[in-house]
Amino acid sequence: MPKCDPDAMRIMIVTDAWFPQTNGVVSTLAQTAAWLGRFGHEVRIINPRDFHSIACPTYPEIRLSLLPYKKVKNDILAFAPQALHIATEGPLGLSARRFCRSVGMPFTTSYHTQFPQYLRARFPIPLSLSYRALRWFHGAAARCMVSTASIQRDLESQGFKNLATWRRGVDTETFKPYAKDRLDLPRPIAAYVGRVAVEKNIDAFLKMAWSGSKVVIGDGPERPRLEKQYPEAKFLGYHFGEDLARHLAAADVMVFPSRTDTFGLVNLEAMACGVPVAAYPVTGPIDVVDDGVTGALDQDLATAARRALAIDPEACRARALRSGWDVCSREFEGNLERSEVLLQPKLILASRLVRESALDNASSSSIRPSRTRL
Repeated sequence: MPKCDPDAMRIMIVTDAWFPQTNGVVSTLAQTAAWLGRFGHEVRIINPRDFHSIACPTYPEIRLSLLPYKKVKNDILAFAPQALHIATEGPLGLSARRFCRSVGMPFTTSYHTQFPQYLRARFPIPLSLSYRALRWFHGAAARCMVSTASIQRDLESQGFKNLATWRRGVDTETFKPYAKDRLDLPRPIAAYVGRVAVEKNIDAFLKMAWSGSKVVIGDGPERPRLEKQYPEAKFLGYHFGEDLARHLAAADVMVFPSRTDTFGLVNLEAMACGVPVAAYPVTGPIDVVDDGVTGALDQDLATAARRALAIDPEACRARALRSGWDVCSREFEGNLERSEVLLQPKLILASRLVRESALDNASSSSIRPSRTRL
């Protein structure tokens, strides 16, 4: 399919991840939406704030919208987007996908989270089953956007065919070098920044041999256990904006222990602050961290952290300056699929919607029409 032209459009983004969540997905979508507006597009975001919702089991910060299809359909029809992007695979994403399929409207998706690995960390769900569900979800899209080459290779090995690159950016005006006095602790200071959850593998950071101080900047369900098990570490909770940047810049090395992230936006934020990154040589860090230049990659996290202390902070900053959100948002814009389906004559569109409604009514009774439920 041809990619859309750069003319101004009405762009709708559907996401189950949104504020007040604090994570890379929300930051990425918020920055991208803001830049699309600067490019002249009109952007609307369908998010859980507009729906009745419940907390996601094992991840209460995520809100799961209840029975959202009718409102999602009406919101899409009211805005009549010329490009629609589905960012997540939750109830809102599923509803938007179903609607687009029902009226023949093309859409794009993005792969932000290694759900097969995350689910397996919590439940005994086979990876093959999770990947099959993700292929079904993303396979209907005109393009599925991924953040790195290694994620693209991983998904291609799982049978994904429609992949396109959408790199990540960093706000280099907020995240920049500051004085080191925000953290008054014995040095060197190793910091972890992010959600405190099982899939982040924070135990590996807290267990590693270290002669200075360790700080955890963030919060989440694992914090009570980790604070009790590792009393020598300092748990600082969430910080935001410039306050977060100042805390991060005060560290000597940022340790990224996750083995399952698709990117790790905080890696770029650390580099923008002039702080080198220590991580495992796995998907995500291998695409972001230049070993020996902006950080250190090693199967031994303590070795990586010690090596990272010798990295030039100016090299870290220089790498981040090449990853502005304007460039990344242009990449997203170019991956969108322009469609005039919702601008076609009302009689044609109405007939499709009537058919969809009739099939829904039939499926709720004893009649079972022969169609695949989306």
